[in-house]
Amino acid sequence: MWASLGVNAVLGGALFQYGVVPRTVIGLRGILFAPFVHGSAAHLAANSVPFALLGWLVMLTGRGRFVRVTLAAMLGSGLMAWLLGAPGSVHVGASGVIFGYLGYLMVNGLFTRNVWSILLSVGVTALWGGLVFGVLPGQTGISWQAHFGGFVAGVFAARSLGRKLW
Repeated sequence: MWASLGVNAVLGGALFQYGVVPRTVIGLRGILFAPFVHGSAAHLAANSVPFALLGWLVMLTGRGRFVRVTLAAMLGSGLMAWLLGAPGSVHVGASGVIFGYLGYLMVNGLFTRNVWSILLSVGVTALWGGLVFGVLPGQTGISWQAHFGGFVAGVFAARSLGRKLW
């Protein structure tokens, strides 16, 4: 992501075309590419720590799960931004994936019924559960649609992967 930020700067913002552009056919490619494109160094810095930390916690539940949850979050956040985003807007950034990780981690213990997973879910909810309010419309320029879609996809990923843990 940091490399793409540098490339985007050198190219004068040309990578923004790979973001999610609501209700356009070409905008669908953003489902795959938008998480790697960020609007600024501050935007990427704000996403880097929660992405690394929550992503690492998801990885603790298994590499295969990490891949599945990441792909589900990319798909959910991208589709929701594509369906509900303002016309002409461009949605970029990894925050939808971060919210997918959050949703997965908050409910994974409920579906796996594994002691370690339950403790992880309780801990994540206690420490970062307040982030869930980021799925609500609020601040201009922040894609609540991607946050909402990623969170829901993370919950669905936890449910579908359910009792296959351990």
